[in-house]
Amino acid sequence: MDYTSIGKNIKKYRLERGLRQEALAEMTNLSSNYIGMLERADKLPSLTALINLSNALEVTSDMLLGDLLNESYKIKNSLILDKIAKLSEKEQRRIYAVIDMLLEYAEK
Repeated sequence: MDYTSIGKNIKKYRLERGLRQEALAEMTNLSSNYIGMLERADKLPSLTALINLSNALEVTSDMLLGDLLNESYKIKNSLILDKIAKLSEKEQRRIYAVIDMLLEYAEK
């Protein structure tokens, strides 16, 4: 199993929050070297580290593990639907038209 997505997700959410590795390390009681190793997939986080990272990044653990979970597409679909719901009705129609076109293409 490829665990690189965990590190990519940690880095993604860290950057989205404008945090440096050092700041995240301080928030989680981990070393900045350890954060770097996690992001490069040189190490896997312990359960305690995963919980601390989730809390510090204000994300759920499934958001960090999403690509490894069997339910990841359900999670992603839910997140996408939440984003679409925040759009205007016109933008929602536009996005659903694109999705319909992609689905029609995929079925061929």
